[in-house]
Amino acid sequence: MANASGLFSATVPSLKSRSFQPFLGIYRSGSTSSDGIVTRLVCSGAADGTRQRFVSKGCKLVGSGSAVPSLNISNDDLSKIVETNDEWISVRTGIRNRRVIAGNDSLTGLAVEAARKALEMAQVHPDEVDLVLMCTSTPEDLFGSAPQIQKALGCKNNPLAYDITAACSGFLLGLVSAACHIRGGGFKNVLVIGADALSRYVDWTDRGTCILFGDAAGAVLVQACDSEEDGLFGFDVHSDGEGQRHLNASITGDANDHKADWDSSKPNFPPTPSSYSCIQMNGKEVFRFACRVVPPSIESSLKKAGLDSSQIDWLLLHQANQRILDAVANRLNFPPEQVISNLANYGNTSAASIPLALDEAVRSGKVKAGHTIAAAGFGAGLTWGSAVIRWG
Repeated sequence: MANASGLFSATVPSLKSRSFQPFLGIYRSGSTSSDGIVTRLVCSGAADGTRQRFVSKGCKLVGSGSAVPSLNISNDDLSKIVETNDEWISVRTGIRNRRVIAGNDSLTGLAVEAARKALEMAQVHPDEVDLVLMCTSTPEDLFGSAPQIQKALGCKNNPLAYDITAACSGFLLGLVSAACHIRGGGFKNVLVIGADALSRYVDWTDRGTCILFGDAAGAVLVQACDSEEDGLFGFDVHSDGEGQRHLNASITGDANDHKADWDSSKPNFPPTPSSYSCIQMNGKEVFRFACRVVPPSIESSLKKAGLDSSQIDWLLLHQANQRILDAVANRLNFPPEQVISNLANYGNTSAASIPLALDEAVRSGKVKAGHTIAAAGFGAGLTWGSAVIRWG
């Protein structure tokens, strides 16, 4: 099992909705400005001061965008191809509709649309973007989709663009990666995109999985800022490969199915082309996993941020199953009205689910500048993680 400590930000002089100091284990050092704000910080990954490092830059979320395919598949539609009905699905999952890529839609196109909307909200020109992170497990090119997004956006300065594969945890890990690039690498404007088309890997005759998944893309623009404006207060990320057996889409191909060997001394060569299986999932085990690991991960991020749940405006979880959302919220004592959920309309959109839900909440006026959000992703790998962030 692997894990990582969270990044810690400088003291925030004021948050628009409340006043607190969102950090733990920060040791002040260096110079201060005339108004007394620390301009150099020594940050620690642990409260005892080990693994110290300097942080002179913060990062903040300044724009969001999302896009979904035009084809809507309702529970009633699914009842025509598998033995199910709207009540059976909605009671067990909270899902009533999902969007599926078809016709002229493409995952790359959705990602580009979501990214453009995020840039427009942030008022950042594509030429000002210096990093594109495409969080997806279903790229439309084996070697990754991020460079094609960079091209389609018209980023003329050839910024670095690469994919991050971590399934339903992908966007959360992309957000943490963006912060690391900004704080440690001097990047200024980082596009973090979560996009997946799991419908392409669903067995549409399997009632246990085909009811769950949909396709979508969401994006945020993470921007460098002064340390006192930092909007990532703490994070917690983990993986456990032991749980891979509960959720996977493994490579397929018969090891004995080969064309005539070109050299009898080298059997089983050349290999046959391979592909991936449909999604295989043990729903009960995945449910138990999420309910077991997500609450303590969020508690860890809150502790690193120096906050408690009463100081959080919104709980934003990967939109996998309404029962999971309810169980985690109950464990953390979050009232239902503070839990962001659009699961009913889109189903589980994997890496897109968090940015898609965030974008809708921002554009509807629910999430406002200065609001603090506890977010968490979890899924195949198994991987999971959380972060405490401020919007705007």
